[in-house]
Amino acid sequence: MTTPTRPFSNRESNSVQHSDEEARQRKGNTRSRAECRSPVVMALLPVVMLASACVGILEANAQEHSTAPVEVAEPADYRMNDYRAPVPKSLKGARVVDTEAAAALREKEGAIFIDVYPQAPKPAGLPANAIWRTPKHTSIEGAVWLPNVGYGTLAAAPEAYFKSNLERLTGGDTAKTVIFFCLRDCWMSWNAAKRAMSWGYTSVVWFPDGTDGWQELGMTVADAKPEPGF
Repeated sequence: MTTPTRPFSNRESNSVQHSDEEARQRKGNTRSRAECRSPVVMALLPVVMLASACVGILEANAQEHSTAPVEVAEPADYRMNDYRAPVPKSLKGARVVDTEAAAALREKEGAIFIDVYPQAPKPAGLPANAIWRTPKHTSIEGAVWLPNVGYGTLAAAPEAYFKSNLERLTGGDTAKTVIFFCLRDCWMSWNAAKRAMSWGYTSVVWFPDGTDGWQELGMTVADAKPEPGF
């Protein structure tokens, strides 16, 4: 007599299904491990690692060169290097103005605008027949250009040039409003304003946006020439 086949109970059926699924997973895992150890994958591994490292470097550089404002502390003394870099928001003892305020000071107080953008001197030892062309410089219209007076340390000649021109432009009036500028993120205007205060000038204004800010508002600029004696 043949014994009738007993169908799986729900519990047994689930057990068999789970066993089959586990077997398939083990087979898949074994295949995945084998694929990961294949020559092609192992050969590409250094490339993948290098690419990951490069992405990390690019992300770090993006953070380093972010356009977010940089907070810069005001130093106790003159800035001595890296003159084209973010500047502080303040200059102790001086007024700090934006473009509109600088223009208003010219109208209301007859403020003197002094551009301290540097200029490379003629190289020494040039042949007698060599032609030296001074680079063109654009500045705020009506400003006086006193180049190379914004360095942290001034030699005797540029210091005398700076001091004598300040006296001439202000007529010896140390209370006359004087606005120092250069380009945006230029420490030379900060240094020059600080040095003028050390000489007793009491109405010193620092215009950190300088020629850049002036042009952005559509204000007039013009070609500039250094004051005589440079």
